[in-house]
Amino acid sequence: MCRYSIIILWLISSISLYSQLTINVTSIPTSTPSSDPLFIAGTMNNWNPSAQAYQLTKNTDGFFSITFTPAIGIVKFKFTRGSWDKVEGNAQGGFVPDRTIQYTGAATTIALSIAGWEGGNNQASTASAQVSLLSDTFYMPQLDKKRRVWLYLPKDYSSSAKSYPVLYMHDGQNLFDKQTSFAGEWSIDESLDSMYNKGDYGCIVVGIDNGGGSRLDEYSPWVNTQYGGGKGEKYVDFIAQTLKPYIDQHYRTHTDAANTGIMGSSMGGLISLYAGIKYPEIFGRVGALSSAYWFSSSSYDYVAANGINENSYFYLIAGAKEGGNQVEDMEKMATTIFQSGATSDQILKESHTDGQHSEWYWKREFPKIYKWLFEKKTSTINNLSSQNTLKIYQQGKLLKFEGNALNTIQNIKIFDLNGSLILETPLTTDHTINISAIPYSTGIYIIKTGNASQKIFLR
Repeated sequence: MCRYSIIILWLISSISLYSQLTINVTSIPTSTPSSDPLFIAGTMNNWNPSAQAYQLTKNTDGFFSITFTPAIGIVKFKFTRGSWDKVEGNAQGGFVPDRTIQYTGAATTIALSIAGWEGGNNQASTASAQVSLLSDTFYMPQLDKKRRVWLYLPKDYSSSAKSYPVLYMHDGQNLFDKQTSFAGEWSIDESLDSMYNKGDYGCIVVGIDNGGGSRLDEYSPWVNTQYGGGKGEKYVDFIAQTLKPYIDQHYRTHTDAANTGIMGSSMGGLISLYAGIKYPEIFGRVGALSSAYWFSSSSYDYVAANGINENSYFYLIAGAKEGGNQVEDMEKMATTIFQSGATSDQILKESHTDGQHSEWYWKREFPKIYKWLFEKKTSTINNLSSQNTLKIYQQGKLLKFEGNALNTIQNIKIFDLNGSLILETPLTTDHTINISAIPYSTGIYIIKTGNASQKIFLR
């Protein structure tokens, strides 16, 4: 009897030894915190997300492994990091169904990988050193909400005393960091860093996260009966009345409309255009990319009813592969802007045959949109008669002059702030002067035409 017991025990031991299931996890998202443990939860442990007996062990080869003996049949399970709010997902942070294995009772080893964690996009941070969080919980009194706000400071911000233009942008999750983006980032920080290295003056960017489920509500002042809307006015009021004053108080900014832009795509393009029309004295530079004018025909009516400020500038784009009537809608808005008082110098519109409703498209187009908008440094000459006007704006290395006082102007003089004359020249027939050859650096200079003068910021 004793000998048979030993044989039975040996058989049971052999079955246990050779009937185990081994799972090796060969890769996990790079964003996974190194301090987080890894568990398996499923039918074999009553779906306990943190059962210690089902914690995986990290091997010397970097893999994670667990060996156990489930019941024969279908085994369902998922990986967690110790709780159901840290359960595995797909690479975009979305839901994935339960994993299943048909376990026959034979010794089995399988290799699996974890694509992502639900609720995150599972990428390592790509934000440059110039990017920081202004606040995770910036209060929006107009909406009685709190929101994450990002801040990009130019590369020389901490080493200079310069003041900078400011660009306000929507969908902050997608601007700087692949880790927080939904479907890719705009790489605003990398673009501005690269342009700065090539001589661009620099710009502060303030990125405001969208409100998730309330995004459509906040990005349109008009209601779409199917999709919502109606809170866009309060959202724009927040930027103009609360956020901008805070930025101007705490950072070195040029506060005027010529140095303040607002930009976004899709619904963000719609609300940017609205902001530029409602607050032209605040947002003088508007970038409207792939704008959702379809959301409400009131977008056209609003422009027509309010007109275009003479110092406002608009850059519109749309892609032929975006679907719907995106290009046609942009053309209609451009026509509306022209008919509402804009000159040809105040608006630039472009359509692209390969353009899609996607971050990669807006990322590609951002640098030239930014440069065009912020090179439009308009100033008005003082001390002219009430019947005469003269405006100046910088376009690259050219100063362009406009207005009905042109026929009274013979020579243009440029002085630095010490009163030294650095250029005296007649206007060309196309009413421009080239400043590329004169010894100036970025800053404020005085333009004189006879007895009239005005300060202008040269880039």
